[in-house]
This record gives sequence, structure tokens and C-alpha cells, in this order.
Amino acid sequence: MALSVAVGAYAQKFGYCNSMSLLSEMPEVKAADTQLQTYQTQLTKKGQEMVKLLEEKAMALERKYKEEGTISPKEYETQAAKLQEEEKEIGKYEQEVYQKLTAKREELYKPILDRLNTAMKDVAKDKGLSMVFDTGSQVLLYADEQMDVTTAVKSKLGIQ
Repeated sequence: MALSVAVGAYAQKFGYCNSMSLLSEMPEVKAADTQLQTYQTQLTKKGQEMVKLLEEKAMALERKYKEEGTISPKEYETQAAKLQEEEKEIGKYEQEVYQKLTAKREELYKPILDRLNTAMKDVAKDKGLSMVFDTGSQVLLYADEQMDVTTAVKSKLGIQ
């Protein structure tokens, strides 16, 4: 019985694939990268405008208080407190930007990763492989080059 388990385990076929290499060649990834960069630029621009406006208000307040002497110390404190609230709002916006970027990244890349995983599974089934390791994750310590299914997955994805 132990011999049959050992023979069964020995008969299993394994392969490996470099998913990072495949992803770098997929046109969908390049398009998603561009979309994500554009989205990030839009969100960042709004944040930069908020910071610039806050800095301008802070400099104007300092000028009114220290240089011109046109506001009282009490009014200065009141307006400084308002600026601190605006600064907190900018911090909240930064967190919101991070969350939006994370959601957008998942929205853009999930279908691509699903497609890649489906192609890997199909190739594994076609070749009768029990397991396919990913050399792109650098977990695989050694693999015979004959077991590399990257080219087959690339073909399945329609990449030249």
C-alpha cells in the first residue's frame, strides 16, 4: 500500500510558469497601468490644489497677524483652528485617495489576473500537470526547463 502511494506521488507531473513575465507582455496590463496612472494623477491633482490653498491661507493669516497686525490674537487663534480642521480634511482626503486607488487597481487588474489564472489552469489540464509553480513569485528553488509552461500559457493568452 505504501508502495502504491509512493508510485502515485511519483507519477504526478509538475510544471512552472513565470506569471510576472506573462503579465508584463499582456497588452491589457499596459492599458490598466495607463488608466490607473491617469486616475491617480486626477486624484493627486485635487489633493495638491487643496494643500496649496491651505498654504496660501496660512501665509495670509500669518501676514495679517504678524506683519500687518490687522487681526487680534483671539481672531488669529480662531482662524488657525479653522486651518487645522482643513488640514485634517486633507488627511482624510489622502486616505480616501488611497482607498479609491486600491479599489480601482482591483477593478482593473482582477479580470486580467482571472484570465491569466484560467489560461494557466487550461494549460495544466491540457498537459496533465498536477501542479504548476510560479517562478515569478520566487518561491520555486529549482525546476527543470522542460517543465516550463510559460510559452504554452502565453499562446493560450494569444501573446506573440
